[in-house]
Amino acid sequence: MGAAMTAPAHFADRAAPALPAEEPGDGRFRRGLLRILRQCLVALAVCVLSFTGFSFVYNLTTEGAVPPPSGLTYVQTGDLKTRYREWGTSGTPVVLLHGFVESADTWQPTAQLLARDHRVYAIDLDGFGYTQRIAPYGTAHLTRQVLDFIRAMHLNRPILVGHSSGAAVAGAVALAAPAAVGGVMFLDGDGLPLSGTKNGGVAKGGGPAFWLPQPYRTTMLRLVLRSDDAIRMIYAETCGPRCPALNEAGVDQWRRPFQVAGAEPAAFDVLTAGIPSLPVASLERLARLPMPKAVVYGADDPEYAPGSAAQTAARIGAPAPTLIPDARHLTPISDPSVVAAAVERLAARAAEPSTAAATTRSAPGPTS
Repeated sequence: MGAAMTAPAHFADRAAPALPAEEPGDGRFRRGLLRILRQCLVALAVCVLSFTGFSFVYNLTTEGAVPPPSGLTYVQTGDLKTRYREWGTSGTPVVLLHGFVESADTWQPTAQLLARDHRVYAIDLDGFGYTQRIAPYGTAHLTRQVLDFIRAMHLNRPILVGHSSGAAVAGAVALAAPAAVGGVMFLDGDGLPLSGTKNGGVAKGGGPAFWLPQPYRTTMLRLVLRSDDAIRMIYAETCGPRCPALNEAGVDQWRRPFQVAGAEPAAFDVLTAGIPSLPVASLERLARLPMPKAVVYGADDPEYAPGSAAQTAARIGAPAPTLIPDARHLTPISDPSVVAAAVERLAARAAEPSTAAATTRSAPGPTS
């Protein structure tokens, strides 16, 4: 009685089954992360291959240039044929220089008003519009084009009005041949390099002309150009609420210059060349020239910081700038009467005998 009960030997000697070692938490996390990463890479590869295939097919099916409009007017300027428009029959000549992605047609509303008292010319700067496209597209090349135009048309000291990036071209022409220019207006432009660049706006090493390779950049350009809604949206945001809505003809006016023969490769070359611009030192040299200058900005232009207009006027030796209330970056379209009135005032100053005599003595005429 009372003896202790013991387990049978065959139970006592049997070892308990071993449980699998639990994997550390960080190991499971790494394996899960690698699995997700592989899935993302596969998805990315599929997207790249799909878009590449779409891009090649889209580019192939949309290949082909659009003919320019009929009745365009050209003049030989150096080594290229420059397309231009002309309004008016008498008065001081005025030469209008458009900005980036614009053309001579941008000036239509303003030019019609100026034509009442002036002979008005608007040209397609090389790389845009319907001018024969011949590289390079830098500021010096465009300066020669304008000087050649002045000579070819036998213009006597015209007023130069440069819109947006065209302001730099107008300033460069005045610096190159001050005796050939009656006055200079910077309209919605400061003449400086593209904001944030140190190389004059050139797109080297990461600019739009480089980071998007072919065939994708051609595809993106064509997708935008073939979308009426995209063109209307860009125009409305840039021009503002006072600009007339674009009808079918208006959309074509902005689209077609980029669809004519040679326009696509030239568009990417233009990006490589950079936005026309001048160094600060060159712009300050304008202040020392006796010709009258003027600066006109849209007061709500999103392209420039507050105070840019006043700084530009001081830099080039112009009076206080004209600020157009509630206007954005396309003032020749949104506010043609205000722009035309400012050009009239500049032309009147240029016609003053003392100004004309001082400008004529300042330097020789344009050089070849």
